[in-house]
Amino acid sequence: MTNENSGDVRLSGISKTYGSFTAVHPLDLTVPQGSFFALLGASGCGKTTTLRMIAGLEEPTSGVVSLGDQDVTNLPPYKRPVNTVFQSYALFPHLDIFENVAFGLRRRGIKSVKKQVEDMLDLVQLGEQARKKPHQLSGGQQQRVAVARALINHPKVLLLDEPLGALDLKLRRQMQLELKRIQTEVGITFIHVTHDQEEAMTMADTVAVMNAGRVEQLGAPADLYENPNTTFVANFLGTSNLIEAEVDSRSGDDIVLKAGGGKLVLPVARCSAPATTGGKVLVGVRPEKISLTHADDAGEIPAGRNRITGKIADSSFIGVSTQYVIDSAVCPEFEVYAQNIDRDSRLVPGADVVLHWSPAHTFGLDAAQDIDAGVETAEEEAA
Repeated sequence: MTNENSGDVRLSGISKTYGSFTAVHPLDLTVPQGSFFALLGASGCGKTTTLRMIAGLEEPTSGVVSLGDQDVTNLPPYKRPVNTVFQSYALFPHLDIFENVAFGLRRRGIKSVKKQVEDMLDLVQLGEQARKKPHQLSGGQQQRVAVARALINHPKVLLLDEPLGALDLKLRRQMQLELKRIQTEVGITFIHVTHDQEEAMTMADTVAVMNAGRVEQLGAPADLYENPNTTFVANFLGTSNLIEAEVDSRSGDDIVLKAGGGKLVLPVARCSAPATTGGKVLVGVRPEKISLTHADDAGEIPAGRNRITGKIADSSFIGVSTQYVIDSAVCPEFEVYAQNIDRDSRLVPGADVVLHWSPAHTFGLDAAQDIDAGVETAEEEAA
């Protein structure tokens, strides 16, 4: 290797326009060698176009695509050290699994393919199925054949375009773990395009959340979830309760906020908005971080927690947890997820409650943004 970055995928000022429509705004992105990287976003956000520009299937309007030290912007797809796995798998129906996987090697004139193909089928745990035709395999097995066929060419980068979209939920979850295992074993760079938040967070080391042709935020899954920088990321990745609040004062490392007649505390380090006294901030907290206490027991809540009073409007029992919707002065539909460990039978619709959580689980966002950005998008993608 010439240097440590010889396998990095680097996009420099990459953009794509179709007439007056901009699919991808100028984008700078580095995918480190050997990482599992996800481009996550709703339909039409530019993620597949970005992937196709890396593959050479789409020509950038501006910018440079580099693989390691090599500028590949003007190279045709077959000359790039990249292979793509699509949602449709595109297996050859008349060839058995062995020959499907061997196809790339045979096309390059390699005579002795047996050991390489067998090793690859073992990697994807399909050694027993070598002589079956694609139609005799399940969707998940066909998906693994497509991965094996791509990997046998030893690409520097494997591109995955919504690869699990055609599978049912249970199989999709199995394949998420399977793809992660394969990536860890072969150690090459995987770039995975998906609209499924759970899929991206389960598999990827790094996630780029895309919205309207731009990267909204880039980071490790846990970091994006715990510390969203925008309302779009807060709403698109899981559920967030966002409260409009006013900055009251500053107390050491905390910002004190006024909301709905009460006070809330937000750590300065968890606020991505300018917090000037009298200014507005959106205060966020995830539903599972909140405890729910019946109003009669409010005196037992420890000091120092953020609290809000309200009334239970609705509750749904979903097995592992109960999801409550609370009507409150600070937020009309405040969501709380409570694990079903010791269920309080008084917590039913109509009950007066106190919601409370640790200030450390609070995050602050710029109030100039659309408070509902990403909500509809996440719901549409889940439908």
